[in-house]
Amino acid sequence: MKHFLYGAFWIGIYIVLIMTPLFVLLIGQTAPGRGFWRELSVGLGFTSLSMIGMQFFLTGRFRYITAPYGIDVIYHFHRQISIVAFLFIVLHPLILLISTPRTMTLLNPIIAPWWATAGVAGLAAFAIVIITSLKRIPLGIRYETWRLSHALLSVAAVAFSMAHILGVGYYTQGPLKRGLWIGLALFWIIALVYIRVAKPIIMLKHPYTVERVVRERGDTWSLILKPDGHEGMRFQPGQFVWAKIGKSPFALREHPFSFSSSAMREGVLEISIKELGDFTSQIGDVAPGTRVYLDGPHGLFTVDRYKADGYVFIAAGVGITPIMSILRTLADRRDQRPLLLFYSSRGWEEVTFRDELKALEAHLDLQTVHILTRESPEGWEGERGRINPEMLARYLPADRVDYEYFVCGPEPM
Repeated sequence: MKHFLYGAFWIGIYIVLIMTPLFVLLIGQTAPGRGFWRELSVGLGFTSLSMIGMQFFLTGRFRYITAPYGIDVIYHFHRQISIVAFLFIVLHPLILLISTPRTMTLLNPIIAPWWATAGVAGLAAFAIVIITSLKRIPLGIRYETWRLSHALLSVAAVAFSMAHILGVGYYTQGPLKRGLWIGLALFWIIALVYIRVAKPIIMLKHPYTVERVVRERGDTWSLILKPDGHEGMRFQPGQFVWAKIGKSPFALREHPFSFSSSAMREGVLEISIKELGDFTSQIGDVAPGTRVYLDGPHGLFTVDRYKADGYVFIAAGVGITPIMSILRTLADRRDQRPLLLFYSSRGWEEVTFRDELKALEAHLDLQTVHILTRESPEGWEGERGRINPEMLARYLPADRVDYEYFVCGPEPM
C-alpha cells in the first residue's frame, strides 16, 4: 500500500505540472476568445511543451521518483509520452492551418515574424529527436553521437518553443504569466544541470577501482570493484547500476549492468558482463586498477521489495546475473525459504556460475533446473528446448500461491 500511495503521489504531481500552464494562463485578465479550434490548438501547444520539459526529470534517474515504478518503467513511459507530446506539437499548427488557411504564410521564414519561425524550428528539432531515437540503429547513428545530439536538440526544441510562446504573447501578458514560463524554464534547466553536471561531479568524488577480472563460463566476465576513498554503496540484491568503465564520469557512453555479488558484502561490488559485441567484446581486456564510475543503484528486481513464502526464478543467458546476486544474498542471510530456478543456456559448458549454483544448493532450499537449447553432453537427461508451460508444470510445487516470480533473459524467452 505504501508503494501504491507513493506512486500515485508522483503521478498526481506529474499531471499537475503538465496542466499548470493551462490553469495559470487563465488567471487574471484574458484576451477575447478566438474560436474553439484556435483555442484547442493553443492548449495542445502549451501542454506539449510542458510535457517535453518534464522529460528532463523523467530521464534524470531521481531514485525518489523512480522508486515506486522502477527505472525501466520510467524509461518506457518517457519513450511513449514523448511520442504523445510530439503528436500534440504537430496538431498545434495543423489545426491552425486547417481552421485558418491564411496562417499558411507563417511557414515562410522570409515573410513570417521571428516567433513563427522559432515555432517551426522547435517542431523540426523535436521531429529529429523522435526520428533518430526510434530509428537510431537502422540509420547507423553511433550511440555517443545520438546521445549528444539527443540532448542538444531537446534543449533547442524547448528553447525555440519557449521563444515562440513568449513571442506570440497572446496568453502571456503580464508579469505573472510570463513569470510562469520563465519559472518552468528555470525548473527544467535546474534538472538538466543536475543530470549533466552535478551528478557526474558526485560520481567523480566516489570512484571505484577494478580489483580483479574473473573469467566465467558462457563468455562472461566478472569485474570485482572496490570503492576508492569512500565506503561504497548499499544495494538490494537484483538491482543494477549504470557504469562508465575507464572513462570520465562526464563521458556520454555508459552501460547498465546488474550486480552479481551479495548485497551483504560490504566494501566490494561485483558486476558480471557477457560478451555480446561492441563494448562488451573487450570487457576481458579491462586491466586491474581501471577507474569505474557508477550511477545507482536502480531497479525493483529484488526479493527485498516482494516478500513471499518462496521464489521462482526463470533466467536465460546473462539473465542469471541479478538472480545470482539474489541467491548469494539469501545464502549469506541463511534464508531457508524454498527457491526454484529454471536456467536456460545454449550448452552445458556455457552455463555461467554452474559450479557455484550447485554449491549453493547445500546452503539454500534451492532446486536448479537446467535447460539446454542447442548442445547437450552425451547422456544428458535434463530438459532440452525452450522453456514452456509444460516444463514449468513438471517442477512447480502445488502450494505456490504465495510465491513471487522473477524472469530475466533475452526478449524471445
